[in-house]
Amino acid sequence: MFSNRDLRKLLIPLIIEQILMSLMGTADTMMVSNVGKAALSAVSLVDSINVLVIYLLSAMATGGAILCSQYIGHKENGRANQAGRQLMLAVTAVSLVFTVLFIFVREPLLRLIYGTVDEEVMSNSLLYFTITVLSYPFVALNNGSAALFRAAGNSRLPMRISVISNIMNIIGNALLIFVFHMGVAGAAIATAVSRIFAAVAILIYQHKPGQVITFDAYRSLRPDWGVIRRILYIGIPTGIENCTFQLGKLLVQSTVSTLGTDAMAVQAIVAQIELFTSMPGMAIGIGLVTVVGQCVGAGRNDEARHYVKKLTFLSFLSVLSFSVLSLFITKPITGLAGLSAQNAAETFRIILIIACIKPFIWSLGFTPAYGMRAAGDVTYSMAISTATMWILRVGLCWYLCRYAGFGVLGVWVAMFSDWTARAVLFTIRYINGKWLQHDVIESKNT
Repeated sequence: MFSNRDLRKLLIPLIIEQILMSLMGTADTMMVSNVGKAALSAVSLVDSINVLVIYLLSAMATGGAILCSQYIGHKENGRANQAGRQLMLAVTAVSLVFTVLFIFVREPLLRLIYGTVDEEVMSNSLLYFTITVLSYPFVALNNGSAALFRAAGNSRLPMRISVISNIMNIIGNALLIFVFHMGVAGAAIATAVSRIFAAVAILIYQHKPGQVITFDAYRSLRPDWGVIRRILYIGIPTGIENCTFQLGKLLVQSTVSTLGTDAMAVQAIVAQIELFTSMPGMAIGIGLVTVVGQCVGAGRNDEARHYVKKLTFLSFLSVLSFSVLSLFITKPITGLAGLSAQNAAETFRIILIIACIKPFIWSLGFTPAYGMRAAGDVTYSMAISTATMWILRVGLCWYLCRYAGFGVLGVWVAMFSDWTARAVLFTIRYINGKWLQHDVIESKNT
């Protein structure tokens, strides 16, 4: 169903988008770090919570996108439109609930998770959280609409909007932090404004006629619980998986916070650089959702298997390339971030270890799972991810950091163990073919 040219058209914009997002995030981190260690730690801690919510909203978007991609593969564009409208209604409602809830419980929540951090870090965290939480509905609208464009094979438009939005964020940070000296508040305002722009821009395009999935007549939109249930059939397990992933990250952050401010600063930079090496692989996984979804919707399961294998190998090559590149960018980044010589050396040592190990296990542990979810195999992915997260990433990290004296390196030893277990279990699942034995759309085999 997808020629090499089709795959390039789908994947290249996704890869560009993910790489630029990571670079912008790194630039964002470096600018905030110049405000001070307390500001950098505060943004890192709050973003862990923000990403938890964003992952949940993205899971719902994934559920809608998979449903739409299978309808498109089955040549039912009308039902794809219906599913898309219901997705946007659902993610907006959920994001508003989170916004209202977190506004009222933000201080108890932060103190519950990060009660041992310095008061300066906590004060900055409360300020940053208060502002960024207001942008949740716009994140939901942007993620939902972007997922639907990608489900239809159009990844170029979301890329363009994302690039502009991230550039706006960087410029806003530069102005508000360095010119107006607004510190953490400036970083939060720049983030919120860029998210609002992205949501408004992509919805304008979604409203235009000629799209595979088009929105209009917003006032007449009402819940269709049958469609919403099918979205949640995929979205809930994916959301649990994503939230478990981010909750584990929060607990890891909490463990690192007990090691002191220097360790938190090192971990913040290492995590940002490591994320950069994952970006091409993550982009390929996002593209695999569209590819497998349309193949399965059309009843072409053999092609779905082929594309999972092909794109997993492509993911491996991309992660390998970017891991090598990370070795060359780490020292300039630690210099610009203002880390001490000792912290910069520790950061480079950990990045070197990651670059030597990650390429050979990460892609097998993550890329096939995207395709399996697109085929409706969400419960298995949720179960495996949850188990490896709690036992290895969280449990082993806690032991290595608190009792075995590994310091920040313990986070990554635990991470390698998690990735390896996932790689083995998802490879077995791919080989036995059980991931293709699900029905997401009721008309798939009729």
